[in-house]
Amino acid sequence: QVRLVESGGGSVQAGGSLRLSCAASGVSDGRNCVAWFRQAPGKEREGIAATTAGGGRTYYADSVKGRFKISQDNVANPLYLQMNNLKPEDTAMYYCAAASHSCIYVVYDRPNEYDYWGQGTQVTVSS
Repeated sequence: QVRLVESGGGSVQAGGSLRLSCAASGVSDGRNCVAWFRQAPGKEREGIAATTAGGGRTYYADSVKGRFKISQDNVANPLYLQMNNLKPEDTAMYYCAAASHSCIYVVYDRPNEYDYWGQGTQVTVSS
């Protein structure tokens, strides 16, 4: 059974940085696509970054490319999202998600491709 628990959210000023962590138990090296989504009030859930569990090719939404980095060097370690140069529009609830297949077989930014979700962690960026 896959279990995902996020941490690391908080409040930061624009231009600052945060690192989110997702303790992902039950995922298999090379077999699950793991991703970060976010959802702001009144908006749809947005897929922002993904990689294959244990490390591999990465995928980014244009809105975060060059500022955010997803990483997991080993399935025994957390999935991270390093967020730099944060902007007020990055304010949202951030979720970790895992699919039953690797990213090769998943449309990485589509929420219904993912079978497992964490409870979310709030990120607030003030101007």
